[in-house]
Amino acid sequence: MTEMAKGSVTHQRLIALLSQEGANFRVVTHEAVGKCEAVSEIRGTALGQGAKALVCKVKGNGVNQHVLAILAADQQADLSQLASHIGGLRASLASPAEVDELTGCVFGAIPPFSFHPKLKLVADPLLFERFDEIAFNAGMLDKSV
Repeated sequence: MTEMAKGSVTHQRLIALLSQEGANFRVVTHEAVGKCEAVSEIRGTALGQGAKALVCKVKGNGVNQHVLAILAADQQADLSQLASHIGGLRASLASPAEVDELTGCVFGAIPPFSFHPKLKLVADPLLFERFDEIAFNAGMLDKSV
């Protein structure tokens, strides 16, 4: 399956959810890029408005949990803080195979929504405190919300 086709199911599911819930959103189609800095420039948004989604694995202390960590694109993930928040001892980024299985997306296209029961979503509140709107990848490298 191509990278574009991979995320199309997630994209459609995301748009359906946002529409169903009456969210005020717009879809932006753009060049297929996966880097936060490049896509924020293309979208015309501040880097900090972007919601970066990282699939992580938290282990230790009896915990073995996949987590979708959402943070502002201009911030670095603190994996030890994430592990502590979930109750584990350590956290690492998930493998490309795990990302594909849990999100149906490639790196750089993951939206800040979890549609998989084994993928727990955790969001940094800072993302919602600095801007009236956020922007994020919509399941495909060439689509943003």
